[in-house]
Amino acid sequence: MSLLLAALAAGVRVYDLGRPLEAGIPCSPSHPGFRLALQRRHGDRVRADGSSSANELFVSGGHVGTHVDALAHVSLHDRLHGGASASEAQRGGRFSTHGIETMAPVVCRGVLLDVAAAKGVGCLEPGYGVTAADLEQTAAKAGVEVREGDAVLVRTGWGRHWDDPERYLGEELGVPGPDVSAGRWLAERRIRLTGAESVAYEQIPVGMGHAQLPVHVLLLVEHGVHIVELLDLDRLAADGVVEFGFVLAPLKLVGATGSPVRPLAVVDA
Repeated sequence: MSLLLAALAAGVRVYDLGRPLEAGIPCSPSHPGFRLALQRRHGDRVRADGSSSANELFVSGGHVGTHVDALAHVSLHDRLHGGASASEAQRGGRFSTHGIETMAPVVCRGVLLDVAAAKGVGCLEPGYGVTAADLEQTAAKAGVEVREGDAVLVRTGWGRHWDDPERYLGEELGVPGPDVSAGRWLAERRIRLTGAESVAYEQIPVGMGHAQLPVHVLLLVEHGVHIVELLDLDRLAADGVVEFGFVLAPLKLVGATGSPVRPLAVVDA
């Protein structure tokens, strides 16, 4: 605790890595989008002292906006991570195994692997597959080592297309992202979680869409590594931050396959 208090006293900078949640943001066609409407408006009911209150109703899929995937999100041959039966676990309308409420809050070392910057470009080409060699070279250029228990965030520069939902989704032109070799490279280092800017933490080749998600299978099912998607990494990258304290906590949505999150990167001021 004394170390934490000392760090706070010395001053820290906090980077918000989450995207805003509002209607019309990029969303995978596989998931219901975000909607919000006021249920009660100021003036609908006025108290005796003249005060009133407002509230809202919002509806969203668990994988909309910046979010983290539960291990229940993906299966292979009806098996979840650790061999649990997916069909049995989902009986009753929610998961009894690997729901997002079973994921502990994350407070750990974070590492940004800015692949786009390492290649000298603002953004990788649509459909580009980030390989294990790319991650190795990016880490070497940044002078950073990926260690067991880290949160590793991979930047492709794709966040620049956030305001163009059709291009951001890349169903026709593709989206850059980690390929299977990159996923394996990360899993071998026994990281805690990994994340990126795109809707799916995958290389999405031209015209492929989300027909196949091999990196999800590798990380979630085979290795139990949580995935964070739709991150905002631009400010972190612009300031040249490579290592940081990483904080993330999912909502305790019992039996859900994912949760909206607002990840934070904390660095010395």
